[in-house]
Amino acid sequence: MNDEQREAIRSNAKYLREVRPVDPEEIHEYVDGQPHPAVVRTVLRESAVDLGLVERADGTFVPVSAEPIALDFEGVERFPESHARRLEDMLVERYGPGWPDGESGDGLRERIRAFKESYFAGAPVEYDTETALAYAIYHLPDYYAAIQYVLADLAADGLLSRRLRVLDVGAGVGGPALGLADLLPDDALVEYHAVEPSPAADVLDALLDGTGRNFRPTIHRTSIEEFAFDDEYDLVLAANVLSELDEPIEIVERALDALSEDGSLVALAPADRETSIGLREVERSVADEGSATIYAPSVRLWPGHAPADRGWSFDVQSDLAVPPFQRRLDEAASGPDAEPGEFVNVDVQYSSSILRTDGRRRIEFTPDANRTAKMAESEGHVSERVDLVAAKLSHSLAAGDNPLFKISDGSERTDHYAVCVRESALNRDLLAAEYGALLRFENGLLLWNDDEEAYNLVVDGETVVDRIPV
Repeated sequence: MNDEQREAIRSNAKYLREVRPVDPEEIHEYVDGQPHPAVVRTVLRESAVDLGLVERADGTFVPVSAEPIALDFEGVERFPESHARRLEDMLVERYGPGWPDGESGDGLRERIRAFKESYFAGAPVEYDTETALAYAIYHLPDYYAAIQYVLADLAADGLLSRRLRVLDVGAGVGGPALGLADLLPDDALVEYHAVEPSPAADVLDALLDGTGRNFRPTIHRTSIEEFAFDDEYDLVLAANVLSELDEPIEIVERALDALSEDGSLVALAPADRETSIGLREVERSVADEGSATIYAPSVRLWPGHAPADRGWSFDVQSDLAVPPFQRRLDEAASGPDAEPGEFVNVDVQYSSSILRTDGRRRIEFTPDANRTAKMAESEGHVSERVDLVAAKLSHSLAAGDNPLFKISDGSERTDHYAVCVRESALNRDLLAAEYGALLRFENGLLLWNDDEEAYNLVVDGETVVDRIPV
């Protein structure tokens, strides 16, 4: 096919899209030489992003809707079988059908142990093909699920369009990419750009073959430091990568500069203490000290105040079903050091930050200073009953019987927790509210916890807790 025929196909599509669905069977009749409809379809797929067309199941193309994405999201129960089969096909191709056993299984298990040890030591993980496959076995499912929970909240707020230009910083083996692709409806048009310089890009490339007809991926095999950021993006993902960058703040600032006017940067980190706190440090640097706005889940309720606590805050979702590839690798482990479940990872726990540049926040609320205490002034209220307004930023952290939750109003200098010592109908919202909800506490007893070096707001039978709709 020559350039004139390609241009004729595109010109006909531009005209027909305003009239009726674009059908390759029809267009081929209008082009000199009448290229086969399959060839016309290929050209339309290659030009879909520029033309703003989505391909339907019947093979025709229609303009992508301008309406924001609406989702019926009820959580993630399991890693999809189709993706699991693609990963196992890669493992079988490299190691044979007995990949969980013998030297190959031992090698994969040792790689998992090694990158877990490096991770907890704060050391970077060096990827080769075997490490990338081991990483996919252990982390694809939880990363796949985590991104969907965060993006589903963004969609519920009407902030994900059906036409998305996406940049995935440090895309790795593809957990967030697959989660994004599966979350979005079939009529969303996604121009997906992954930046991944390591051999993990080979795993990512193979797994992206399982995405839908309107998910258009491009992999940039370069470091994020060398990436140009010369386009505009509606969504930037930085999932489980900031802790591995030498200059995470600089990279986030460059990514924010590349956001579209209504775009969002979504950063995720594992829920462990160091990476979660590191995510908050980046967030605070680019927002409290820079021009970005924290959309969620952190809050800044008091103008002129910013938090200085540790910032360890993370969400927890239901465990996933154990993927077959994790079960097989785990069951094949042997020897005196083998621990059942060591190679199963189905916890969905993560820290997140959504940043924007348009000033918009999920929670726009300023407490009444005449009725509400600031956490910045908690030292002057110890042993007093106070009224507070704060976001709930954890599930229960208690090891004992009394539920304990991290709370924040964005002014705190040290950690604050709400501990429920007596549940009642008046304070039940503390336990029932979801992560990130805004709560009003009336008549809570503020105490200093010397062991934890934190403030505890004691919620008892005299305390009223109400969710504030925002």
